Amino acid sequence: MQPVFDGHNDVLYRLWKHSKDGADPVQEFIEGTTSGHIDKIRALKGGLIGGLCAIYVPSGDLAFKAPDANGHYSTPLAAPLERAPSLDIALEMASIALKLQRFGGWKLCRSTAEITECMQKDMFAAVLHMEGCEAIGADLAALDVFYAAGLRSLGPVWSRNNIFAHGVPFAYPMSPDTGPGLTAIGEELVKTCNRLGILIDLAHITERGFWDVARISDQPLVASHSNVHALTPVARNLTDKQFDAIRESKGLVGLNYAVAMLRPDARENADTPLIDMVRHINYMVNRMGIDCVALGSDFDGAKIPGEITDASGNQNLVMALRDAGYSEDDLAKICRENWLRVLRSAWHEEN
Repeated sequence: MQPVFDGHNDVLYRLWKHSKDGADPVQEFIEGTTSGHIDKIRALKGGLIGGLCAIYVPSGDLAFKAPDANGHYSTPLAAPLERAPSLDIALEMASIALKLQRFGGWKLCRSTAEITECMQKDMFAAVLHMEGCEAIGADLAALDVFYAAGLRSLGPVWSRNNIFAHGVPFAYPMSPDTGPGLTAIGEELVKTCNRLGILIDLAHITERGFWDVARISDQPLVASHSNVHALTPVARNLTDKQFDAIRESKGLVGLNYAVAMLRPDARENADTPLIDMVRHINYMVNRMGIDCVALGSDFDGAKIPGEITDASGNQNLVMALRDAGYSEDDLAKICRENWLRVLRSAWHEEN
């Protein structure tokens, strides 16, 4: 089994949502459930030793457009969110993360040494991530508080606009060059994250925003859960030019398991073969090299291939990659070592 450190999941959002219906999030994660993708039991079975766990504030007005006769679709961006309710929700999710640590469900890791220690002890290594920074005001004061609580990674935007940047819509076929990039406040956010040692995630930002971050950030460029635009031309996927910049910065891209970002027809169809995942991995490895490719499942945030089902099926992808000719050293890099290298750099740790 190859232990997997995963670049993106939405388990905190699922636990928060279920808690609103009366469920105990700590019990659901530790004792297991039949819903969603990740709990402690299924993670252990599938070799999922940890990952970046997102604080994600949902957009209640987002309505995904159905494909037309050609399979094309374009969902308008969700409306911007207000700061105060976004902060309330973010704090509630951070509270769940802290409770899971307190009751032994996982450990919130602030260093790669802590991640490695968790792997050795079969403890889930959670890194607190923020997907869209609506909870952080223009003065960035809340960022210091979330950092103290363990936040070590953030994406300035989800697929909606905010005071920091512009997001890409869910659309096929469409270029990621869909609008402006970082705002002036967004540039300050990036610079502050560079100073604190918070990873910047480019997964949902426009192409112009990508280049803005590349221009001002001193970190490796990272898209935690994105795929290949040349293979599946949805707006969320990355162009060859973006891959080249990520390679030059010694960054990485985490393969997104979302079937609509893997299939050539971009359909929401769980009957998606593992070969589609391998195809995207192969393309990224050929373009960027083995050191710049990792996994970013989007567990609990997307429809994933039926051959994986949930975290317990993670090794099915590993086996498919092994069958495609990847060595155990290659698989170790894709499954965890590339993430640890990039986090070590972003977090200002000594090599």
